[in-house]
Amino acid sequence: MIAATQIRVGMILELDKKLCRVMNVTHITPGNKRGIIQTQLRNLLSGNQEERRFGSDEKVERAILEQHEMEFLYADGEHYHFMHTENYEQVTFGADLIGDGKSYLLPNLKVVAEFYDGRPVSVVLPPSIALTVTEAEPTVRFATAAASYKQATLETGLNVKVPNFIQVGEKVKIDTSTGDYIERA
Repeated sequence: MIAATQIRVGMILELDKKLCRVMNVTHITPGNKRGIIQTQLRNLLSGNQEERRFGSDEKVERAILEQHEMEFLYADGEHYHFMHTENYEQVTFGADLIGDGKSYLLPNLKVVAEFYDGRPVSVVLPPSIALTVTEAEPTVRFATAAASYKQATLETGLNVKVPNFIQVGEKVKIDTSTGDYIERA
């Protein structure tokens, strides 16, 4: 049990027998009244988001997760196959567990899989990943007065806006939390 004032973004809490990841935390102190901790939570099993308030003197249960490094092998429709890097055991995750992360998965990509009571609950991607551009709009000539971007499709099917100078076949670095272009890889 931890005090509500110790809740931080990224923590996993066990609330009403559900596992929830803390997405946002705001500490509100209205004048001379007691402080309130307002959180935005995402249910790890259903993916639903909810907002919840805690009094500053409340206690919450922090879930302890096992973390294992795994390597992505392949996907076959609704299932994603990973291999444990220490004992080479293969684990299959459903598409609902991967969520939007499927746009970043390439064979041999190392990720961190989180387990609770022996069941997989989430997959943590690296902060950025290098992907190859497979399709891009043609370059607009003489568009150098201001930063200009064009639409590009990457090898995983992800569509992103990239600078005008990026061509088909180049590798670009993408932020996995926002899906935005960072730089050439």
